[in-house]
Amino acid sequence: MAERIVIAGASGFIGRYLADAFRADGADVALIGRAGPDASWGNTGAITDLLEGADLLVNLAGKSVNCRYGPANRAEILRSRVATTRELADAVAGCENPPALWVNASTATIYRHAEDRPMTESTGEFGTGFSVGIATEWERTFFAADLPATRRVALRMAIVLGDGSALLPLIRLARFGLGGPQLDGRWFSTRARRDAGTFHEFRARGGRQRFSWIHIRDVYGIIRFLQARTGLDGVVNAASPHPTDNRTFMATLRRVLGIRVGLPAFRWMLELGSAAIRTETELVLKSRWVVPERLTDAGYEFAFPDLEPALRDIVGARSLPETVAAS
Repeated sequence: MAERIVIAGASGFIGRYLADAFRADGADVALIGRAGPDASWGNTGAITDLLEGADLLVNLAGKSVNCRYGPANRAEILRSRVATTRELADAVAGCENPPALWVNASTATIYRHAEDRPMTESTGEFGTGFSVGIATEWERTFFAADLPATRRVALRMAIVLGDGSALLPLIRLARFGLGGPQLDGRWFSTRARRDAGTFHEFRARGGRQRFSWIHIRDVYGIIRFLQARTGLDGVVNAASPHPTDNRTFMATLRRVLGIRVGLPAFRWMLELGSAAIRTETELVLKSRWVVPERLTDAGYEFAFPDLEPALRDIVGARSLPETVAAS
């Protein structure tokens, strides 16, 4: 009998990749979303039926954080994560034969701005502000329900690199000659942004904010690895063991693209540009220094531990994803 996998919130590039990869492995994949196609949010009974007897549930649902953090968007970013996770918990609780494993998306942004040392699952320190609050409430909701028959893992993902990811705008910038580092600096704030926790404080200098990343193929590989390692539950960092910094990342990207020169982007440019395209500077200026302590201790072997081969793979080929066997 084919393996049965349910993916919730599969409309983004990560969900599409995972669905294709699981199907390439011969799995029967069902999808939950705003309009189905197999079950829709709000129809908990249909979701329960879909989860009955499933081998794996992967939840990626949530409004993209690539937007301006105004009141309406902040509310929807939280609601779209917490409400869907709570509904899935209700559906799993209603199953006679619930999924053995539930992998829920989380984010490495839960950790503080770190320039001094890497954040691990055991020694990492949480930050403050809007994004951290969203991540902590999401994880709290995920682990709150009593689901003794379903093992749960919150996957704290670093920036995922792949065809369709945040990498694509950076490639465009590099090709227009703007592929230098994104440089932090001083910028004015408002009382409203400080109260909401959405203002980015100036810290890292010279484009040295840390950049933790993971190749999309390793996201798939990690989920397969978690299926095989039944002793792993709780929070797991999904990030390459070799993070870099913004300056080095952009230089590596230019080298892969064959572009010799890249002009830097200063804070004032980033603030004006992010306002114009309706996003936030935190996404490129926060120093994310995250390493996968639990995965490496458990023996997971990354398909792409190093940045340049990962970028060359993504830039050089846009085809059906290769799959990674559990290590």
